[in-house]
Amino acid sequence: MEQRTVDVLSSPAIRFGQELHRSRRARGWSQVGLSKRLGYSNTLVSYVERAKRAPTRNFAVKADEVFETGGTFYELWRRYAKASLLEGFPEYADAEGRCRRLRSFGLTVVTGLFQVPAYAAALAYAAVARGAITQSQADERVDFLAARQLVLDKKNPPVIHAVLDESCLARPIGGPAVMIKQLDRIAELAARPNVTIQIAPFDLGEHLPFTMPVTLLDLPDSSVVGYAESHARGHLERARERVMEWERQYDQLVVEALPKAASLAVIRKARKEFAP
Repeated sequence: MEQRTVDVLSSPAIRFGQELHRSRRARGWSQVGLSKRLGYSNTLVSYVERAKRAPTRNFAVKADEVFETGGTFYELWRRYAKASLLEGFPEYADAEGRCRRLRSFGLTVVTGLFQVPAYAAALAYAAVARGAITQSQADERVDFLAARQLVLDKKNPPVIHAVLDESCLARPIGGPAVMIKQLDRIAELAARPNVTIQIAPFDLGEHLPFTMPVTLLDLPDSSVVGYAESHARGHLERARERVMEWERQYDQLVVEALPKAASLAVIRKARKEFAP
């Protein structure tokens, strides 16, 4: 058998496989026995145990149910999924899950928290076609996004204010059918009491204060952090002076963007343009 000298602490896939193997042996189950309980093939169980196949979010959730581990496998999956993300993003995702208020500006594409699965998949699989990421990494990104979006439906969700550039509504990601679902999702979220969505119209022109997507998070300790991305990496900004400047620019953006009712009208108009 091939011997691998890999630091398991730095390899979440191997750590997941080892924990699955240990838990199965502790119960006295064969791979076939476990596969029947999980609802997956014994071949897949074998591959996951040997870190030759990526665990999915659903696989991890089911493993927690079968072994009654209260989220152990889900957390291991999260660590695995993060390994394929943009540098700096996992740290942001942890802060996002804890925040009390989230303010975001989306440019070109819809903000991640609002993306429907088909929209997110279209973006991820296009990156595969360009050779930027692998198919496995694309699947992991889509699964991880679904996990992030749980924050929208938790018992005490954060207060969310999002400004979307009008380009987010016009760019046909995934085709008309996907865009209709995506725009319906935005409208549905806008109706929630804790969510405010505004549209920054094209005619803002050079007065748009941001030239890249930006997010501001109010954390439980009353601190505020900012997050922005370049093509290569993400950056969580903690310097108070810089964050305050982003907050000032965001306040300006809110004033310049369309009011809620007018924004919803623009969203509905965009939907009609994608309808057959």
